[in-house]
Amino acid sequence: MRNTVAPILSQLNQVVLGKEQQVELALVCILAGGHLLIEDLPGMGKTTLAQGLATTLGLSYHRVQFTSDMLPADILGVSIFDPQQQAFHFHKGPIFNQVLLADEINRASPKTQSALLEAMAEQQISIDSETYPLPTPFFVIATQNPLDQAGTFPLPESQLDRFMMRIELGFPDAKAELAMLQGKQFSQVSKVIDVAQLLEMQQQVKAVTASESVLNYLLRLIGHSRYNATYPNPLSPRCSKTLLQAAKAKAWVAGRDYLLPDDIQAVFPAVADHRLGLLGGPQAGGAALSETLLHAVDPLV
Repeated sequence: MRNTVAPILSQLNQVVLGKEQQVELALVCILAGGHLLIEDLPGMGKTTLAQGLATTLGLSYHRVQFTSDMLPADILGVSIFDPQQQAFHFHKGPIFNQVLLADEINRASPKTQSALLEAMAEQQISIDSETYPLPTPFFVIATQNPLDQAGTFPLPESQLDRFMMRIELGFPDAKAELAMLQGKQFSQVSKVIDVAQLLEMQQQVKAVTASESVLNYLLRLIGHSRYNATYPNPLSPRCSKTLLQAAKAKAWVAGRDYLLPDDIQAVFPAVADHRLGLLGGPQAGGAALSETLLHAVDPLV
């Protein structure tokens, strides 16, 4: 299945120009079975990347524009009374798709944001004492604007922790933006693989092996965040598992069936930054806590 990775990345890199690293991380996140948070200014290609991923991987897709007046039922669905049958019937909401794009998720109220918690953690939703399974595979790709913009509600830590990765696209370089203005950006995206192939790829990712020394390096990274006052939000055991899954996917995309410290380092900022927080914040030029943590822990010990 690895021979399909190059065509997938090639197409996505023609959809979002000049962002090869971010595109690969987004694919790694989905191969690892995680949910993805994309944070950046409006107009950076967040929605374009999400839609391109869904189409390329052959997944059903629905985009929901989050607003301050949105209710949980607008996402999950609602039970409507049928007078002819004298019974309530559940009408499924947009969450019953393999990819749900939660566009500008931090513009919705905390009550609506929390409607996604069970779905993201357990791949099911509970309504009126009934439990409804979600499609397989199921991914939430959420976009959000920077918190200093008007009309935003910060995601709570419990919600942030459900996202395997958080990435930023940033401004394109001059070469990529010139190519976009010249019309070299793909506007039509085709399906490269189907759902069965994606599920097989995910199984192969799970089979990637990790030596005890590499696992110990991962644990030292996690442990350093817990016993050092520099990190006010220490990394949880869920983060340990998430980091391992993401690193395995990175190794598999690189063509290996075993893990290296480099794989952990490559995905660590995307996995850990939104859990650890920032020093000073990106607008103030603050250093990411993940970078200080990576420099503090020697992989060769």
